[in-house]
Amino acid sequence: MKNNPASIARPDLARGARVALAWFALAASLAACAPGGPPQMPPPEVNVAVVAAKSIVEWDTYDGRIAAIDSVEIRPRVTGYLAGVHFREGGEVKKGDLLFTVDDREYRAALASAQANGVRAATRVEVARTEFARSEKLKAARAVSEEELETRRGELRQAEADLKAAQAQARQAELNVEFTRIRAPIAGYASYAAVKPGNLVTAGTTLLTTVVSVDPVYVEFAGDERMYLKYQAMSRDGERPSSRDAPNPVRVALADEQGFPHEGQMVFVDNALDPATGTIRARAVLPNKDRVFTPGLFARVQLLGSGRHDTLLVNERAVVTDQDRRFVYVVDAENKAMRRDVQLGGTSEGLRVVTSGLKPGDRVVINGVRKIFFPGMPVKPVVVPMDQPEFVAPQAAGAAPAGDAKPGDAQAAAAKPADAKAGAAATGAR
Repeated sequence: MKNNPASIARPDLARGARVALAWFALAASLAACAPGGPPQMPPPEVNVAVVAAKSIVEWDTYDGRIAAIDSVEIRPRVTGYLAGVHFREGGEVKKGDLLFTVDDREYRAALASAQANGVRAATRVEVARTEFARSEKLKAARAVSEEELETRRGELRQAEADLKAAQAQARQAELNVEFTRIRAPIAGYASYAAVKPGNLVTAGTTLLTTVVSVDPVYVEFAGDERMYLKYQAMSRDGERPSSRDAPNPVRVALADEQGFPHEGQMVFVDNALDPATGTIRARAVLPNKDRVFTPGLFARVQLLGSGRHDTLLVNERAVVTDQDRRFVYVVDAENKAMRRDVQLGGTSEGLRVVTSGLKPGDRVVINGVRKIFFPGMPVKPVVVPMDQPEFVAPQAAGAAPAGDAKPGDAQAAAAKPADAKAGAAATGAR
């Protein structure tokens, strides 16, 4: 089989192209170094913040849903034609408010009949009681037999039983009349009226509406096996009690909210993990006096994840993901951005916990990471607080250029605002 000349030429062409590119790069670098060559580009300006050790508590973040504590399906307890709807659809109702009425004429007639039967039964009891008393006197005078007395006693007992049955029927008829007025069993928000007046409703079957409680509410979420084992170990070590035994605090934010402005406490952890998902269900309770929460809303949940300890914190903007690895850029004494692999933990006051890879005093790039094209690239650092990545420190008159900043100067410039924020974080986390 003969070789194709074109296939032989392709590697030679590719090799030649690579050589040409290499020569071009070399020539460009020599031209830049030569006197009178093109000027070098100034290093890009980036915001850096100084890493400091702080005493914090960590919060673990989960995705959850708001759920009503009580949810009731309203169904009629008697069969009949719906006579009226007495609530505003979608509005708030109080416990005991009238929601629906069923035509009660048939049930009122049955009540009257049952009450009449009760009167007749009571009359028979009085008659039977009189006959029995007379038979007792006659028996004492030996005017009637013992058999006659026992017959009168049996008639009295039968009459009394008939009276109780009639009274029970009357009570059931009263309940049926009462059940024609359907009231809210709980306070909360009512849904729409699923049946309109004039339609036949069936006892225990027809769904009329639903009512959900609104204050307080649940926020439900699920934790994975790793987090569950972490909490178990913390409980055994006495660092943090289990949420089964103590109302550990939670912080909640809705989809349109910044931070976690709402506070609640844990009330439930399930007794087993779901083997299909490897997660365990948990629940916290939240006050809802302002009606901020509606069942079904998405919520971000932060659960107390540690006891107080010293750690390092960085802004989330500083973290770069490279497949399964995470790293930050640290600016050294020569103002070169060096890559540093890090291990991350939870969060505290909007900052990310760094468990390894950094040390106190490191200057970390938190704004302008995209300007760094390779490790060791020169940069022009501008010191900003760790929790304010958008802040750019103004250049004072007569001050040294930002590119000449030293690590010690950067640490001193950022220490005060960072420490102040840390103090606020520690206070809020207690």
